[in-house]
Amino acid sequence: MTRRTAPLTLDHLTQVHEPCRSCLFWSTDPVSRSRLGAGEETEVREAWLSWVLREWGSCGRVALVDGEVVGHAIYAPPVFLPGAAGIPTSPPSPDAVLLTTVYVDPSARGGGIGRLLVQGMARDLVQREVVAVEAFGDTRGRSSGCVVPAEFLGRVGFKTQRAHTTTPRMRMDLRSAVSWKSELEATLERLWGVVLPAPEPAPKASHRTRD
Repeated sequence: MTRRTAPLTLDHLTQVHEPCRSCLFWSTDPVSRSRLGAGEETEVREAWLSWVLREWGSCGRVALVDGEVVGHAIYAPPVFLPGAAGIPTSPPSPDAVLLTTVYVDPSARGGGIGRLLVQGMARDLVQREVVAVEAFGDTRGRSSGCVVPAEFLGRVGFKTQRAHTTTPRMRMDLRSAVSWKSELEATLERLWGVVLPAPEPAPKASHRTRD
């Protein structure tokens, strides 16, 4: 069984499970959502994803098990997420990207897919020189209103940035991830220098005496 993450694309969106495929909780404000007609949610969701991909780039990861989508995470700068304004602990810090969604299909839960998605997100953002990612947690022990459970966020490396009874704002500092990566690479270089055998000396040239 192979497990990996990949950047979220419009093609992947068609494979995302409902209700997330047409959810507009984060990408639109309540007034805009109330004006939509029946069946328009998916179209608006696709238009939002196209806009973010065009203006900012990759805004999510999908988890693939043997090539099949079993979960996804979505994140973007707060300017692309007007729905966040309705959370009591808004706004996010100005230096942070906002993680809005971590969803794993029920059939794949319990196998570390959620952690895999967060790790994929962190690698992506570190490469893009983002210094931090924040998320609004749900302390009620379940995902409610499209908010990620705070207990899960704590287990994958987030710390409380602004406390709240039900929706604390939590933060992962990616600068420490960059430092850890640099230290790891330096350690590996030192280990390789110890473990690798010393190169054999070059053979000496033979000198023949002329008769």
